[in-house]
This record gives sequence, structure tokens and C-alpha cells, in this order.
Amino acid sequence: MTLSLAEADKMLADNFAPWVLELGLSVLETGDLHAVLRLPWDARLAREGGGLSGQALMAAADTATVIAVSSARGAFVPMTTVQQSTTFQRAVVGADVLVDARLTKLGRRMAFADVTMTAEGADGPAARASTVYALLG
Repeated sequence: MTLSLAEADKMLADNFAPWVLELGLSVLETGDLHAVLRLPWDARLAREGGGLSGQALMAAADTATVIAVSSARGAFVPMTTVQQSTTFQRAVVGADVLVDARLTKLGRRMAFADVTMTAEGADGPAARASTVYALLG
């Protein structure tokens, strides 16, 4: 039931708000219970001091989870974020971020995921998120 990369990219383009699309996210990998997206570095997303803003990372984690849930179900399904908790561990400056969303439980009405966000080439994560979604369809 996994989405192809082309299907996932089309789903991204067709179902997300214009400001989310402006992040430039692309789908690198989909699987039965995961998705990996790339958040390209853009100085417009940096905060004072030059680090990538937490808001951009949180939006990328949210989006990656939607792609992972949809990949697991074989198609986009309406869903809404119930909870997202994010911890920031190190600044990202001048590097793309790989956003790896892994479903820990996928039920009929709820989905749970852990998301790791790592600057490309870094040894450890820049941020981690735990997400919960209500599946509406």
C-alpha cells in the first residue's frame, strides 16, 4: 500500500497550504510505516543568529507525519493534528534537514509517530518530535 515518491510529492502539492509548500519540502522515501522528507536550507527560514527557525522544523515534522500516515494507508486521508511535542537539540545553519517520520502505532482512528530531524551530514539530530493524529476518513 506504500505511496510511490511521485504519488507522495503530488499529495504534498495537492493537500497542503501554500505557506507549507513554500518550505520547499520534497519526499525522499516512503514505506509501510514511515516517510523521509527533505527541508532545504533557506535563509528566509532562519531566525536571529542564523539558525533555522523552530516553526519551520515543526511544520516539516507535521507534514512528514501526514505523508507517513498516508503512505501506510496507501492514499491521502483527511486527518488532523491532535498533539505535537518538539524538542530542539542543536541549531541548523546552512544545511538541509532530513525529516524522518516513523509511525509507532496506526489504528483506525488515531496515528502516533516519532519524528527525527537531522541536518544533512550531522552526527546527531537537531530536533525530535512526537506527534498524534486523529484520522477523519
